[in-house]
Amino acid sequence: MHDTILVLDFGGQYKELIARCVREMNVYSVIKPCETALSQIKALNPKGIIFTGGPNSVYQKDAPSCDAGIFELGVPILGICYGMQYIAHTLGGKVDLGEDSEYGKTTIDIVGASKLFADLSERQQVLMSHTDKVTALPAGFVRTSRSRGCAITSMENAAKKIYAVQFHPEVERTKNGKDILKNFVFSICGAKADYTIEDYIETQIAEIKAQVGDESVVLGLSGGVDSSVCAALIGRAIGRRLTCIFVDHGLMRKDEGDEVEREFKNRDINFVRVNAQERFLKKLAGITDPETKRKTIGAEFVRVFEEEAKKVGAKFLGQGTIYPDIIESGAKNSAVIKSHHNVGGLPKDMGFVGLVEPLKGLFKDEVRKLGKKLDMSEKIVMRQPFPGPGLAVRVIGDITKEKLDILREADAIFCGEVEKLPPPKRPNQYFAVLTGMRSVGVMGDFRTYDYIIALRAVITKDFMTAEYSPLPHKLLSRAASRISNEVDGASRVVYDITGKPPATIEWE
Repeated sequence: MHDTILVLDFGGQYKELIARCVREMNVYSVIKPCETALSQIKALNPKGIIFTGGPNSVYQKDAPSCDAGIFELGVPILGICYGMQYIAHTLGGKVDLGEDSEYGKTTIDIVGASKLFADLSERQQVLMSHTDKVTALPAGFVRTSRSRGCAITSMENAAKKIYAVQFHPEVERTKNGKDILKNFVFSICGAKADYTIEDYIETQIAEIKAQVGDESVVLGLSGGVDSSVCAALIGRAIGRRLTCIFVDHGLMRKDEGDEVEREFKNRDINFVRVNAQERFLKKLAGITDPETKRKTIGAEFVRVFEEEAKKVGAKFLGQGTIYPDIIESGAKNSAVIKSHHNVGGLPKDMGFVGLVEPLKGLFKDEVRKLGKKLDMSEKIVMRQPFPGPGLAVRVIGDITKEKLDILREADAIFCGEVEKLPPPKRPNQYFAVLTGMRSVGVMGDFRTYDYIIALRAVITKDFMTAEYSPLPHKLLSRAASRISNEVDGASRVVYDITGKPPATIEWE
């Protein structure tokens, strides 16, 4: 239905960024494993193909590869990092281990004319991440840029429409990377910008109706962006034949359960709220290991949902699976980031005849756009990313109601102060953590010995990397003062200034 750019995955961590960059141009993109059969690639009829980076060396045994026939399709190709090395290695060039690695921001000099670098200055800032390098060009290729540490940082065979760059144009730290990708997608591939969210909504409503027919759907509503938008979309298609079951496990932020209920109780769907706070607290009693917390919460959620779903008698299960869930859970050449519980559905013995997953072709930013088109509240659509186990992984150590209540109050104060900033100056994610450590304090003439609260705020566009947000000291001082004075059980406040990497965004 749309002009398509195929992103062929060789194990690179930035594959999703590449595909998202393309979709931001209103051009449809799809990610497939590098070993995808040539017949399947032809069936996609792509306007262009992008080879991703990857952690391997092309000269190693069993290094990721694709069908060599791809170079004979006549479809424009852009290789990135490993993708460039793979093109060079496969087509008769040479790739060697470099004496010096290039990691981080690097300056390259463009040499000669290239459609890929059209309208860009001769000197560009890019992000490099490699040790191997192309040391000899394949026949028919020319060098188009170089850096101080690498003689060939890009190459091309314009006659065969094969282009390659050693750096990563898809990341923010490559200053004009989006322009480079646009040159490839539009000038070289000739793709049309014919993909919109409005088209997606109409297509999915028709597909839901065709799949479900006159039957009903049950959906586990977490209150997160994905499940909430999924509920709104399925509800738009089948109305009250959708039942949303909101399992309130007591691990949500202050007033969040009530916000979810307000959002959905007046929509043309059946909404069921299950208050299971005590049940989850009993299961979590004494557990301190974060992975055990996650598994315990996930298993108990399934049991609660299973009990409620049987009361509904629906034939189909709705899930807010999004495209990255599928990609991350099924990656072959890269490390599995995490296995997503919603890929593959809940236990088969629950008796559903099929899954309804209308968001499985979308990235997170597209899901938010879709939610706005479905008239959902800004509060829900722009909700910060929130871990599935909720505050259980923001309370370090064992979980108690007292600790959760302390954290809820501290988090609400901090978030409220941050949200006084104008939107352009707000960090992308911000929250409080109850560290599990206690510290001596003074209240009036009395000694206290209460919990240390850590505040975390990060700036990121992709949530794969992040920098801490340099929030104004006045804001931090005000938040710290309010938390230590207004929240019983909190005596000291600290601010986390660690980036990702080396840290993760969440503490557990």
